[in-house]
Amino acid sequence: MEYDLAPETGFSTRRLRLSTITNTRWLATFGQLSAVAFVALVLRFEFPVIACVVLIVLAALLNLVLTWFFPANKRLNPAGVLAVLVFDVAQLAGLLALTGGLTNPFCVLLVVPVIISATTLAPRYTALLGATTLAIATALVFVYLPLPWYPDTRLEIPLVYVAGVWVAVASMLIFTAFYVYRVAEEARRLSDALAATELVLQREQHLSALDGLAAAAAHELGTPLATISLVVKEMGREPLDPDSLRDDITLLRTQADRCREILRRLSTLGAGDEDHLARMALRTMIEEVVAPHREFGIAITTVVESRDGDEPVCRRNPAILYGLGNLVENAVDFAEETVEIRLSWTPETVSVRILDDGPGFPPEVLERIGEPDLPLARFSARSRNGGGGLGLGIFIAKTLLERSGATVRFANAFSSGKGADVVVEWPRQSGQLAAGEK
Repeated sequence: MEYDLAPETGFSTRRLRLSTITNTRWLATFGQLSAVAFVALVLRFEFPVIACVVLIVLAALLNLVLTWFFPANKRLNPAGVLAVLVFDVAQLAGLLALTGGLTNPFCVLLVVPVIISATTLAPRYTALLGATTLAIATALVFVYLPLPWYPDTRLEIPLVYVAGVWVAVASMLIFTAFYVYRVAEEARRLSDALAATELVLQREQHLSALDGLAAAAAHELGTPLATISLVVKEMGREPLDPDSLRDDITLLRTQADRCREILRRLSTLGAGDEDHLARMALRTMIEEVVAPHREFGIAITTVVESRDGDEPVCRRNPAILYGLGNLVENAVDFAEETVEIRLSWTPETVSVRILDDGPGFPPEVLERIGEPDLPLARFSARSRNGGGGLGLGIFIAKTLLERSGATVRFANAFSSGKGADVVVEWPRQSGQLAAGEK
């Protein structure tokens, strides 16, 4: 059975990190609370302060619940992102209904969740959220408490003005959503182009291997062709006696069959011999990853921690080789003496565990590893200068491995005393790993 590593594993539909949403909501919560406090305490306008604070507290509680139950770098699926954004629109609409509806100048903030949706979700989700937002904005034209104003003074806003604000909000929502979606789509196309480039590189590797085998085939053909040429020359010098030519004819037939077999192997390269180029055992792949890092004074050992069934056979994938190589390089950078790579496989999963005896990951950044904006080193001191840090390199490695269908986990190896512990695990049914032959 064969498996392909491909973007269809679901990563491409999980674009938005939970931390992005929660951080944005914390900012919105702080701004809402500041506005309520300013109007109530400084301007001393009368409005339902307690009800507004309750709505703000609900948003803060949702943030706390999400932060408590999910890691900060979790990528939400589209339905989850849509549900969170609908909550944000509803919560803001509640505040606006208590403070003037569309007569409140902060009504333009209704557009913000739609903009976020346009950058991260498919058009159908953005259209659904936009329609929901327009429906809520329409309700706010008719259902709202008066805009807070000076005591003993009622501010009358003409309906035509409120209708104009609705048109402005609707126009802004449609225009900005379309514009932001187009910009985000260009970025997605660039990402797809980079993925296509990776496929082209793989094809180029295959063509290079094909050139090598063609050269080898030409070399193999040289011997039988030289034999045929020599026999033909000898036949031309001797009289045409059938009995004396019988052995020569047999030799010519044998050499011709040999040439045909060589050409057959070359012509069926894509169907059979390609496996010799594109597939390798798991331990062979790991050795290829580890080999460039053995010259830095750090002992690197590879052990099979557990096995259940035949050893997996892997497709040669530059993205996986780069991702694992970056993790091994990072371990070598910070190791004091040794790096250990533990392999294990079952009929359901295949995992690669990388441990080093260095200082481990700083606790303050452990949950954020895999983000591109982390500091460039675990600590100021490291065993080898010039190696990659925890920022863009780890981000790229983690992204490539997750695109291949893997789950990447970072931890500190407290059970073994010290050091970092990185586990990369593929489910066999969604990866490129298959059972090897016995």
